Amino acid sequence: MDLSRRDFLKISGVATGGLFLPSGTALATGAYSYPLHKPIGETPTICCFCGVGCGAIVAAQDGLVVNLEGDPDHPINRGSLCSKGMALAQLNTVDGKPNPKRLTKPMYRAPGSDTWQEKDWGWTISEIAKRVKATRDENFIAQDDQGRTVNRLEAIASFGGAALDSEECALLVKALRSMGLVYIEHQARI
Repeated sequence: MDLSRRDFLKISGVATGGLFLPSGTALATGAYSYPLHKPIGETPTICCFCGVGCGAIVAAQDGLVVNLEGDPDHPINRGSLCSKGMALAQLNTVDGKPNPKRLTKPMYRAPGSDTWQEKDWGWTISEIAKRVKATRDENFIAQDDQGRTVNRLEAIASFGGAALDSEECALLVKALRSMGLVYIEHQARI
């Protein structure tokens, strides 16, 4: 009999659970009114700690992570996670409570200031766009020293993270190249 590790765990779990259940007649007659399990949403995600891109399944309830496990259908890690990946839940939850150190809103520190201010997303995105446009306008190189058209921007660089998948990277590179960036790197290549 060809039995995978996952099938073995399923059979073991069912057998063990059967030992703890009361008689089947009580369940069939409705003598127990409590639900057998709580409905919890599970979401597949990708670990953000390194460039490997392991898959994980995160179960959340009321905005808190209640379970995290490797995704057995993911082609990279096939259900296993390293110690950093298993700590992924701590980005959101610590000891069953929301992580007090997790930022949920953009923070801004003005030049010369020693304090951070909370800003809304509209202001933040608008400010980033203004600064990118100003930097591009000031530093755009249309021609090199020999008069050749180069249309490049060397004053801005981009460094992609491990949480980006191939499609997101492709879109990001197209957007960056359209602005003239030449210094584009990604964590998975380093």
